[in-house]
Amino acid sequence: MPGLVSVKTPPEAPPLRITVPEEPPRTPVPPEPTRSEPRTNSPATRRPPSPSPSTSRAKPSPDRGSAKKKSPPEKSLINESSLDNPDLGPFLLKLARDTIASGEGPSKALDYALRASKSFEKCAVEGEPSLDLAMSLHVVAAIYCSLGKFEEAVPVLERAIRVPEVSRGADHALAVFSGYMQLGDTHSMLGQLDRSIECYKEGLKIQMEALGDNDPRVAETCRYLAEAHVQAMQFDEAENLCKKTLEIHRVHSPPASLEEAADRRLMALICEAKGDYESALEHLVLASMAMIANGQENEVAAIDVSIGNIYSSLTRFDEAVFSYQKALTVFKSSKGDNHPSVASVFVRLADLYYKTGKLRESRSYCENALRIYAKPVPGTTAEEIASGMTEISAIYELFNEPEEALKLLQKAMKLLEDKPGQQSTIAGIEARMGVMLYMVGRYEESRSSFESAVSKLRASGERKSAFFGVVLNQMGLACVQLFKIDEAAELFEEAREILEQECGPCHQDTLGVYSNLAATYDAMGRIEDAIEILEYVLKLREEKLGTANPDFDDEKKRLAELLKEAGRSRNKKAKSLENLIDPNSKRTKKETSKKWSAFGFRS
Repeated sequence: MPGLVSVKTPPEAPPLRITVPEEPPRTPVPPEPTRSEPRTNSPATRRPPSPSPSTSRAKPSPDRGSAKKKSPPEKSLINESSLDNPDLGPFLLKLARDTIASGEGPSKALDYALRASKSFEKCAVEGEPSLDLAMSLHVVAAIYCSLGKFEEAVPVLERAIRVPEVSRGADHALAVFSGYMQLGDTHSMLGQLDRSIECYKEGLKIQMEALGDNDPRVAETCRYLAEAHVQAMQFDEAENLCKKTLEIHRVHSPPASLEEAADRRLMALICEAKGDYESALEHLVLASMAMIANGQENEVAAIDVSIGNIYSSLTRFDEAVFSYQKALTVFKSSKGDNHPSVASVFVRLADLYYKTGKLRESRSYCENALRIYAKPVPGTTAEEIASGMTEISAIYELFNEPEEALKLLQKAMKLLEDKPGQQSTIAGIEARMGVMLYMVGRYEESRSSFESAVSKLRASGERKSAFFGVVLNQMGLACVQLFKIDEAAELFEEAREILEQECGPCHQDTLGVYSNLAATYDAMGRIEDAIEILEYVLKLREEKLGTANPDFDDEKKRLAELLKEAGRSRNKKAKSLENLIDPNSKRTKKETSKKWSAFGFRS
């Protein structure tokens, strides 16, 4: 954020530099992220909240600001009693800036910045909000973040937001706007996406009040917020914000501008996630034309990868191969044969060749990608490697090699475990591991993996997403296999509530939960509850979905058995839960896997 320190830093950036402006900037402006296309399919079809199509939401490493050896604590050179000197605050902030710039590490800079904020507080005129105090608190929070102390940065930023008064003009509006955006970034680093989005919304509201609805800087903040919604899999909200961004840039930017191209890439990702592949393709073609006009060869190649993904989803495989090969040629010539961008295209080709039945070619591309990830070139981030390994694991799962897939997921999780802001990603990996452990009969490990994923998703604010509902359903199935019937029932009930809200009662995932819950109720002796659910499911199929689905006949037979049983004796011992969930024991594993794969995982 101009004039103040932003937590977010592109992965290619040099170590964190904290800059303190000589005087506050005059107009509220948003962060200005850089853009690069992701290497993933739609987050709705591949995995839970996936990275947005920009590196603006990339997270810095907590040790970035302290890579060099820390110098021992020094005795304070400034007497605390002198903090009421009005010249001391700016001097201490300058010392903090110079300390960071010299590479001495953020610890000493933090001391200077903390004392600067105390000085500004002591020197503030009563009843007059101090912008200098707000600015110093922003700097303190940024240094905390560079040390990986995100929890300590939160109260500092909350205090910084309370200091200025928006009604006092643009300077105060900027301070509050910047505070909300920085607080949103910090919550994002902690994996608290819901709180992060609320902060961004407040910041956008203040910016629009200060600048109007159609200012180009408002467009940048709208796109920033849209990216956060994509991460949280809130695609309708993201689409509305992205449309507004496009409208503003249409007015203020020349045709085929880089800004419009970035908007269209994000809109394409949203359309793909919602299954609107034709619209996604249209946006990507327009974005590619804009990048060609601006001479952005590598960005054109990244868009070609996304176009290939869309063609693959539309089963236009020849066109997909052509797009991937175009991108591969550019990446090899501009970045080298061992760059992770090359590996990402190998993964896409491996997936495509599996779909077309060319298994040998698919496996070969997987192995080529793994060789690149095994010896990454300098500058490759852990997130890139983990994402690639997660995608390759999905292909090995299709090869019916769950053990190899599990190994890759474990490696991916290890790469991310000490990275801030990756809780949702790790949760997605754990959820996929849970499914594969279930498939190979390791039910206790499967339940533990799901439990860890559920805990992280609850903490990150995704407890109302459709993906969370599916994870709960899968954890419930693992509990069934361990005969933890009461726990399974609670999980299925929560999953039903979420999926009814997010997907509707007729969605395949919701119907699957209904079926599992009915079976669980029967195993608990709650025959009437089981009958009620199955009657509701059959009514839905007869009135809205049709009766051609083979599940209809199974559910009808199960309902007839339960009604007959209830008529004879309400207290009769319930049937085996395994048989009730599915009379064919093999089908449970296969259909669970199929259902899960259809919904997708976040890597």
